[in-house]
Amino acid sequence: MSLIQRRLNRVHGLSSVNAWNFQIREAVNRNDPVESLLRFRELKRGGFEPNNFTFPFVAKACARLSDISYCEMVNAHVLKSPFWSDVFVGTATVDMFVKCNSLDHAAKVFERMPERDVTTWNAMLSGFCHSGHIDKAFSLFREMRLHKIPPDSVTVLTLIQSASFGKSLKLLKAIHALGIHLGVSVQVTVANTWISTYAKCGDLDSAKSVFEAIDRGDRTVVSWNSMFKAYSVFGEVYDAFGLYRLMLREEFKPDLGTFINLAASGQNPATLTQGRLIHSHAIHLGTDQDIEAINTFISMYSKSGDTCSARLLFDIMPFRTCVSWTVMISAYAEKGYMDEALALFHANTKTGEKPDLVTLLSLISGCGKFGSLEIGKWIDARADMYGCKKDNVMICNALIDMYSKCGSIPEARDIFDNMSEKTVVTWTTMIAGYALNGFFFEALELFSKMVYLDYKPNHITFLAVLQACAHSGSLEKGWEYFLNMKQEYNMSPGLEHYSCMVDLLGRKGKLEEALELIRNMSAKPDAGIWGALLSACKIHHNVKIAEQAADSLFNMEPQMAAPYVEMANIYAASGMWDGFARIRSMMKHRNIKKYPGESVIQVNGKNHTFTVGERSHAENKSIYLMLNGLTLFARDEHRVHKDVYTHYTGQSYDLFI
Repeated sequence: MSLIQRRLNRVHGLSSVNAWNFQIREAVNRNDPVESLLRFRELKRGGFEPNNFTFPFVAKACARLSDISYCEMVNAHVLKSPFWSDVFVGTATVDMFVKCNSLDHAAKVFERMPERDVTTWNAMLSGFCHSGHIDKAFSLFREMRLHKIPPDSVTVLTLIQSASFGKSLKLLKAIHALGIHLGVSVQVTVANTWISTYAKCGDLDSAKSVFEAIDRGDRTVVSWNSMFKAYSVFGEVYDAFGLYRLMLREEFKPDLGTFINLAASGQNPATLTQGRLIHSHAIHLGTDQDIEAINTFISMYSKSGDTCSARLLFDIMPFRTCVSWTVMISAYAEKGYMDEALALFHANTKTGEKPDLVTLLSLISGCGKFGSLEIGKWIDARADMYGCKKDNVMICNALIDMYSKCGSIPEARDIFDNMSEKTVVTWTTMIAGYALNGFFFEALELFSKMVYLDYKPNHITFLAVLQACAHSGSLEKGWEYFLNMKQEYNMSPGLEHYSCMVDLLGRKGKLEEALELIRNMSAKPDAGIWGALLSACKIHHNVKIAEQAADSLFNMEPQMAAPYVEMANIYAASGMWDGFARIRSMMKHRNIKKYPGESVIQVNGKNHTFTVGERSHAENKSIYLMLNGLTLFARDEHRVHKDVYTHYTGQSYDLFI
């Protein structure tokens, strides 16, 4: 060791490798990876050689930085050292490359190791699972068992994550069986993970069973929060609220995660009261000032229909994140309050913050939902200006959908044609746009082109195609696509597909065939299917089948007015006044109320709602004066057309209308 090196070490007060290791470790623990690597460099310059404790600390620092060049440098030092075969050092190196998303490097280190323990295998498994390589993960797990390495709780937790990513309930249950066999399922951390993962895979009952099986003395706040999160996935606010009361009775103190999950479970108008109670208790316990919690409560209020409370929370926030702006803008766009949404959008941009993808998607979706074409075009231009439109498939798909719903098919097709990359969603959205706007043959032609280019249609694609067939009355084509779903693509038709076929058969007057199709369904028919059949019966004056459809609807949706009104009209059209009176009596007895229909138009960016029988609009006189003039004009045009037709054909025009 040179004189300069010895002096340098005295300056730092470090006279051994262990002293340097302490400095490197402390820097990592302080979350200062740069300082840790600088200490490592000084160690080398000081003439010391790293040992088997040094490299794991340095590897952790590289993992924190997520810089592959530093990882490769450290790996080179490991290979030059006598510790390259040390299992502790090798595992740390594998983990370092995994956390830097460099699975190829990790695999090379893993394969090179002469000795591997369960921690090494878990590190490699984690890499495959987190990157979505589920098949490789389970292949590695089988190899692990062949090497007779006993899995532990970390192995099981890692495999649970793979089932969560794929949302595979069958796979999750298999892993659960393995966990029970290994005896790790009784560990509360593993049980908590089962609860949340079962919910993600759509099995709430299993999540409940796991929670109830945890000994009360072993439960933690995380256990309760996992169950609250499971309820939030299914929107079960009443069960979540009941469980929350039980949690308080058992003297567990709720934390931030508790209120976030409870608020997320109650996001609909029917649960607004429960949501307010949850918010009140969060205020009482002082956990309502967290930004994430406020964002969740804003979302809860907006989706529950209380936009005023949502805006109040937004206005009093101490500072706002991008999520805060997006949640509030989305709340307005969802309700069709596009003026307020745009005002917030402008305020957001004035802060110097670039709107994110979710904000733009929310605005585009709102424009499509409420037919705000001019605003939609403006947002389209802004998305292009911010660089969010170019080569962004999600934005382009949303714009195609928006233009289609606003009846502007040329603009939708222009975006479709200019996309450098298309997905199945892109093709499906364009096909659905054509079907929605009456371009049935174009929709079917585009579907044929999609299949020709080897894009695999999904359930929604077939739904769009069947809707096109239904609107165009193409029964033969409809049957062809309906049967192809299962025969060529191995997809079982859903309720929406059956509803389209019933609608198609009904339009063609084949009511008996439609009823037979419903009876032979593998799933239980829903209100949409019986409603389609009832509408067809009204067109073709078939009282017998209409009664069957109506009875089914009365049992399924006893408080919905539409089937009662439809059946009453069918009886009236057939002159069956006893049946008409019976339906009216049922409506009165069951307190069924028919609410008047509404229509909405947008003028200069503002929505104007018109209700049947109501004339309270500020421009009421001018509007109805214009409507009366148009009605008279239409009658005159009809009379002229009728006289010309009769003159040249010698037939009565009334026979054909």
